[in-house]
Amino acid sequence: MTGDRRAAPGDPYAPFGLDPEEARDLAEGVVDTADGRVVLHRSAVLDDAGAAGDAARASATVMLHGAAGSWTTWLPLRRAVREAGADAPAALAGPLVLIDLPGWGASPAPAVALDVHAASRVVHAVADSCGLDRFDLVGHSLGALVALHVAAQTPGRVRSLGLVSPTTFSALEAASRPWRGLRTVPALVLLRVVFRVLPRASGPLLAGAARVGLLRTLSAPVFRHVRRVPRSVLEAFVAEIRPRAFVAAVESGVGYDTGTWARITCPVAVVAGAEDAFARPDDLVRLRDLLPEARTTVLVGCGHFAHVERPRETVRALSPRR
Repeated sequence: MTGDRRAAPGDPYAPFGLDPEEARDLAEGVVDTADGRVVLHRSAVLDDAGAAGDAARASATVMLHGAAGSWTTWLPLRRAVREAGADAPAALAGPLVLIDLPGWGASPAPAVALDVHAASRVVHAVADSCGLDRFDLVGHSLGALVALHVAAQTPGRVRSLGLVSPTTFSALEAASRPWRGLRTVPALVLLRVVFRVLPRASGPLLAGAARVGLLRTLSAPVFRHVRRVPRSVLEAFVAEIRPRAFVAAVESGVGYDTGTWARITCPVAVVAGAEDAFARPDDLVRLRDLLPEARTTVLVGCGHFAHVERPRETVRALSPRR
C-alpha cells in the first residue's frame, strides 16, 4: 500500500467560473425513476441511434454532484479537461451524463428524501434509460459516497471510479455520533443542526444573507481561499443548498457499513483537498485499507471543492497516468 501523492499548488487557484459555454455539447433530458424525477444533461451523441451513439454509450461516464450542488458544479472541470486535450483521462473527456439527483438542482424534491440506497437506485435507473450497460462513475462529496455505494453493490457495472473530495469515514461517523463529530468535522455537524432546526427558513435566510453582501462569508467553510473563488461559483453554491435534502443525506449515513466498499473491483482514483472541512486526513488512509490499489492524491491549499479550486490538478489526479 502506498501513501497519498501530495500535489503542491502549481496552477492558479479557482481559475474558472460556471461558464455555460462548457455545456454547449450537452442536451437536457428528464428521467422518471421510482425514487423521483431526474433532470440530467448528457452528451448529445448518446441519443444517436447509429454507430456513433453505440460507441458513445459503450464509453460514457456518469457524474454525480455533491450536497449544495448540481450538474453545473462540473463546468470548471470540463474547462480543465478541454485544456488538457489528449492528456485528459478518457473518463472525463468522453461522453457524459450529468445528473441532478432528485431534490437537488433542477430535479424536483421526491416524496421521500433520498438516502444513499435510493440515490444508488436512481443512478442505475438513469444509466438504464441512457442505454449504458457499463459506465465510468465520478462523484463529488455526497456524490462520491453514492458512487462508492453503486460500485460496491454492482461491481461488474462500474468500469472505473473517480472520487473528488469524498465524504467518507469521518462524515459517516459524525452522522452516527454528532458529539464526536463536533471535534472531527464540526462544519458538517453544525450545518446538519441548523438545517434540521430551521428546514424551511434556512434557504431564504441564506439567500437573504447573500443579497446583503455575506456571500463569501457563507461559502468560506468549503473553499480554502474563498475570496479568490469566482462569484458565479459562490452564487450557485448558496442557491443550490437544499436543507431538507442535506439533512436526509447526512442522516442516511447512520449505521452505513463501509466494509461493503471492499467489494469494489474497478480502478479507483481519489483526489481531496488538504484543508477539507468535511473530511479528515486519515479518511484516505482508511479508504486505502479497504481498497489497497486506490490511487490517492492530496491537493495542498485546497478545500472541499477540488474540481473547482484546483481543476487542472484534479484532472491530472484522476488520470490513469501518474
